[in-house]
Amino acid sequence: MTVLDDILHTTRAEIERRRLQRPQRDLRAQVERDRDRRDPVDTDCARRGFRDALNRPGIGVIAEFKRRSPSAGTLREDAEVTEIVHAYERGGAAALSVLTEGPNFDGSLEDLRIARAACALPVLRKDFIVDPYQLYEARVAGADAVLLIVAALSPAELRDLHGLACELELDVLVEVHDPAELHIALDADPDLIGINNRDLHDFSVDVERTFTLLADIPAQMTVVSESGIADPGQLARLEQAGVAAVLVGESLMRAPHPEEALRALRAYPAGVAEPGGA
Repeated sequence: MTVLDDILHTTRAEIERRRLQRPQRDLRAQVERDRDRRDPVDTDCARRGFRDALNRPGIGVIAEFKRRSPSAGTLREDAEVTEIVHAYERGGAAALSVLTEGPNFDGSLEDLRIARAACALPVLRKDFIVDPYQLYEARVAGADAVLLIVAALSPAELRDLHGLACELELDVLVEVHDPAELHIALDADPDLIGINNRDLHDFSVDVERTFTLLADIPAQMTVVSESGIADPGQLARLEQAGVAAVLVGESLMRAPHPEEALRALRAYPAGVAEPGGA
């Protein structure tokens, strides 16, 4: 089994365990109750536009809260969600990503709930979503967007989950890492395409993967480059190529001062125009 196969096997077992604790019908009913009582003036209840946040002038940074990964181990001892999220917001993040997968990444939906309550940024649920149950979970927990990984889904599953997510008012970042996956993704007619520079089968990283795939993505789509982003020169190149945002986790989580690390990442090198500048 590949690393991805192992994670997906664990994910499906975890879904069944949670489904026994709280049936999907209960989550669906909670979504409907939340919709009925939502006050559009109440910023705590209002949906936050994830895609809109990425389409502002300049290249945005989706700053990720991630406790650990199978390839890198623990990223930050005793990581506090509120502390890190506040640092990301002060450092200029366009949006947040919160890893909610438990067995392999030590994440949880509680981390997402805390992050959503701690700041005004839109929040992406980063997980291995393979079942409608997880979309209802994400909506109830306060996510503004979800990740759908083409490598983890059949084309039919991708279309069905994408459609349900849209019905639930969730933005959808559809992740690919090679031309075949991109072709499948485009058939689902997404607004957001994420190019993962990390191969989920062997966890190798190559940022050039983004530049290779960009040529085949329609201009109107919002593109996010994920993994392997660690310096402002990379952001400059990616913005010039037409990328709207980058997703950065490990380098920020490892930094002694995440706010300063994010500010440094967003500082363009001499000779490169500042985001939104002339």
